[in-house]
Amino acid sequence: MSRWNKERRLLDHEHSSFWHHRLQEVEEPNLMRNIFPYTEVARIDFDYKFVMPQPPEQMLLTDTTFRDGQQARPPYTVRQIVDIFDLLHRLSGPQGIVRQTEFFLYSAKDKEAVEQCRARGYEYPQITGWIRAHASDLALVKQMGLKETGILTSISDYHIFLKLKWDRKKAMEDYLGIVKAALDMDIIPRCHFEDVTRADVYGFCVPFAIELMKLREESGIDIKMRLCDTMGYGVPYPGAALPRSVPKLVRAMIDDAGVPGHLLEWHGHNDFHKVLVNSVTAWLYGCGAVNGALLGFGERTGNAPIEGMLIEYISLRGTTDGIDTTAISEVAEYFERELRYHIPPNYPFVGKNFNNTSAGIHADGLLKNEEIYNAFDTTRILNRPIRITITDKSGKAGIVHWLNTRLKLEGERAVDKNHPGVAKIFKRIMEMYESGRCTTISDEEMENMARRYLSELFVSEFDELKQKAYKLAAHLAADLALSEEIRSMDPALMEPVLQRALDTFPFTQFMYVVNLDGRKITRNITHIVDRAKYAEMKLDEDLSNRPWFIEPIKSGKVFVSDFYTSRFTGALCITVSVPVRNDADEIQGILGMDIRFEALAKMEQDGEI
Repeated sequence: MSRWNKERRLLDHEHSSFWHHRLQEVEEPNLMRNIFPYTEVARIDFDYKFVMPQPPEQMLLTDTTFRDGQQARPPYTVRQIVDIFDLLHRLSGPQGIVRQTEFFLYSAKDKEAVEQCRARGYEYPQITGWIRAHASDLALVKQMGLKETGILTSISDYHIFLKLKWDRKKAMEDYLGIVKAALDMDIIPRCHFEDVTRADVYGFCVPFAIELMKLREESGIDIKMRLCDTMGYGVPYPGAALPRSVPKLVRAMIDDAGVPGHLLEWHGHNDFHKVLVNSVTAWLYGCGAVNGALLGFGERTGNAPIEGMLIEYISLRGTTDGIDTTAISEVAEYFERELRYHIPPNYPFVGKNFNNTSAGIHADGLLKNEEIYNAFDTTRILNRPIRITITDKSGKAGIVHWLNTRLKLEGERAVDKNHPGVAKIFKRIMEMYESGRCTTISDEEMENMARRYLSELFVSEFDELKQKAYKLAAHLAADLALSEEIRSMDPALMEPVLQRALDTFPFTQFMYVVNLDGRKITRNITHIVDRAKYAEMKLDEDLSNRPWFIEPIKSGKVFVSDFYTSRFTGALCITVSVPVRNDADEIQGILGMDIRFEALAKMEQDGEI
C-alpha cells in the first residue's frame, strides 16, 4: 500500500493491517551486554543506515524544573516556585514556546504551589502533573483539576525485570490499564518511556506505542509519549544503531508506531555531555517537544538546560517568537541571590566568564569593538554587558569599565578614571607587572583592591548577614506571637511552644514573655548548656526599662536591637521582640528572643539559611 506524503512529495510505503509490530515476550531480560557491559564504558555501535532530518511543524519546550529539577537540590519553597514560574512565563513568550511545566502533587506544599501558580492566570506555561503508574496517584490529578499528567512507564528490561520484577506482558497490561483509567477521567496521559535508550525498541517500545495510539483513536483523547534518555546513553551520530540512536528512536515512534510528532517529547540527561545536542537532534528528526529544566538541574548530571534550548530554538528558527531572553540572566541572578546556588564561572550564557575575556590582547580588542570577541550582543539579548579581565594593558579606562560593569554602576553612581581609588588600583597593578607578573588579574583580586580603595561602593558581607538576621528574627518572632498558645498568656501553654522553637532554631539562645508591667512570666527557655548562666534571671523580674520592651509597647511593631555582647553568655547577639495581642487586637505582653549571631553566621556559611 502507499500514501502520498505532501511534505516529502513522494509516496510513502504503508504497512498493511496484516503486518505490524507485536510485543515480543522473553524469558530473560535483554540487557544488551554487548552494548552495555557495565564493568566497562558503554559501546556506541553503528548499523550504517541513515535517516533524514524532518523537524516538526512547531518545536516546543516543556519544563521539569519543579519535578526532575527539584530532585537535584533542596526543595523549593512555595514562594520560590511562584517566582521561578513567573520567570518561565517570560521565557515562554506569548506563543508558549515553553509550553508546559510539571509538578509533583503529593504533599500539601506541592498542592499549594500548583494553586498559587495557577492563580497567576498565565496561558503559558500550562501546569501539568507527574505521577507513578498507580490509580491512587491518578486521583490526585483529578482532585487538583489538571488536564494532563505524566505517568511513569518504565520501558527497558532493566526496569521491567530487575526493578519491577515483572515480565513484558504484565508491564504492557499495567501501563495500558492506568492510561485507560486516565482517559476515563478525561485526563490527557503522557507516558514517560523511562530508560528508552536501553530498551528493546521493536520488541516492546513500538508495540506499546501502537497500543497507545489505538486507545487514542478509540477515545478521541490525545496520548503523549516522552522518550526518556534516563542514563544519557543517546547519541546523535548519523548511522548509529538503536537503541542509542536519537534520530532512529524518534523516527521509529513516528514511522513505525504511528505516533504524530506533536505528541512526542524528548527528555535527556547529561551523563555523557550530550544532553543539549541530543535534545536538538530529537527536534530535528520530528520530536515536537524537548523537556528540560532551568540551568540544567536534574538528578545526577541534569537535564537539558531550558535557557540553552531557547537560544538554540532562536538559532534554528531565526526569530525569538516573543521569548524574553533577558529573563535568562534574571533566572541566574535569582538562583544565586535567593537560592545561594553557585553557577560555575564558565557556564554558557549565565556564568560570570561567559562574555568575559581574560587574554590581554582580547581585552584590548573588546574595548575597541566588542564584536571582535563577543559571541553576540549580550547587552541587548541577555542584558549582560561585556566584561574584561584586567592586565597591564587595560589602563585606567579598563579598570573603570570593570568597576562599573561588575558593580552595575550607572549615571551619577558610575566611577570615572579621575577617581583617586582608580589611580591607586592602577598603580598597584602596574607594580605587580613590573615585578614580573605575566598572568591576568583575577576578578577576586580586582574585587579585593576595589574594596580596599573604593570601600564606599560595597555593602559588606557582615552588613548583608546582619540584615538577613534582622529579617529572619523578625519573621520568626512574629509567627510565634500569632500562635494560640502564646496569645493565651498562660505560661503552662507558652513554655512548651517556646522550647520547641528554641530546639528548632538553635541560633536562638534565650526566649521569654513579659506582661504589660514588664514582668517576666515564663521560666528561662534556653539551651541546657546555658541554663546555669541564666540562673540569676528570675520569674517576675521587672524588665520594663529595657528598649526591647519599651519600643514594641510604644509602636506596636516588631523591634530588633543593635548588636551587643550578652552579659550571660558573652556571645554577640541581637534581641528581637514583638507584641502579643489578644482577640481584640490589644497588646497584652511582649515576646522576646535573644539570637546568637555566630550560630546564625555559621548556618549561613553552611547554606542552611
